[in-house]
Amino acid sequence: MISTADFKNGLTIELDGQVYCILEFQHVKPGKGGAFVRTRLRNVRTGNVFEKTFRAGAKLEAAHVQRRKMQFLYRSDDEYYFMDMQSFDQLELTSEQMGEARLYLKENEDVDIAQHEGEVIGVELPVAVVRTVAQTDPGIRGDTAQGGSKPAVIESGATVQVPLFINIGDSIKVDTRSGEYLERVS
Repeated sequence: MISTADFKNGLTIELDGQVYCILEFQHVKPGKGGAFVRTRLRNVRTGNVFEKTFRAGAKLEAAHVQRRKMQFLYRSDDEYYFMDMQSFDQLELTSEQMGEARLYLKENEDVDIAQHEGEVIGVELPVAVVRTVAQTDPGIRGDTAQGGSKPAVIESGATVQVPLFINIGDSIKVDTRSGEYLERVS
């Protein structure tokens, strides 16, 4: 059992028979009434995100999630193949099991596979990944007074909004949680 005082981003909890990951939390102490904790939770099986409020000090069941370091081998249609780096066992996941992680995945890259009671509940990528821009329109000087952005398709297939100075072949750092451009990498 864990208390709301133990909450941190990324913690997994069991609630109503489902496993949730805490995306954000905020302790609130109003002038009147008791303190409470406002959270944003993501259902690890379905990917749905919602907000829930808990009384301060409420006890919840911690979900025991095992993480295995695996290497992404290749993709075939809607199937993704991974290999355990210790035992060399292979694991096959569908695009539904992959969720948003499939947009930023690159062959031969190490990821963490999260499992709860033997069932795969998600693929965890690093917070930021470096990818090459595969396709984007050229930026034209003078289009905007302050910066501006344009869509760019990165090598893994995801579309990211980037500044106008980014060109095809540039390496950029992308936040895998939000899909936002972070910086150009030289």
